[in-house]
Amino acid sequence: MRHTPNPLKSAAFAAIAATTGLAAMTAAPALADHHMEKEAGTIVDIAKSTGMHDTLVQAVVAADLAETLSGPGPITVFAPVDDAFAALPDGTVPTLLKPENKAMLQAVLTYHAVPGKVTSADLMNLIRQGGGSATIETVQGGTLTAMPMGDDIVITDARGRQTKVVKANVAASNGVVHVTDGVFLPG
Repeated sequence: MRHTPNPLKSAAFAAIAATTGLAAMTAAPALADHHMEKEAGTIVDIAKSTGMHDTLVQAVVAADLAETLSGPGPITVFAPVDDAFAALPDGTVPTLLKPENKAMLQAVLTYHAVPGKVTSADLMNLIRQGGGSATIETVQGGTLTAMPMGDDIVITDARGRQTKVVKANVAASNGVVHVTDGVFLPG
């Protein structure tokens, strides 16, 4: 995938970037195959088609965000795999999926979304500009910190939890998806 620089996007990135340096995003080969040739659909279409994001799709539907994530975008989504949701403390997902907790679920899910199309190359530029890490503002309003760790990019959430990007730059018709092995929790 080729990224064409956009001055407005660059200005927006500069505004949300606080620190420096990211390295290259890598993909876990086992996960990469599930995201091949899924580039034509929306972010929701991609999540539905992989068989690795069933919990995420269930949560997006419960939070009434499916229409938003199927809209024109562009938007960037860090998409946790099912194992990431399963690794949360017992009862977390069922609690979030209860109708009375819809606002909390929306906050968690929008904490995984960034306005605009932010590719791994964009993240790397932000990290270089920041000198080793980048702070990214989410749709929820909180921030995530991206930084390199070996050959991977690790995202740290507001609670200090670290999550690895296991597959970057899954192109969607309305943005881009970066697959993660953990769930971000807002502060």
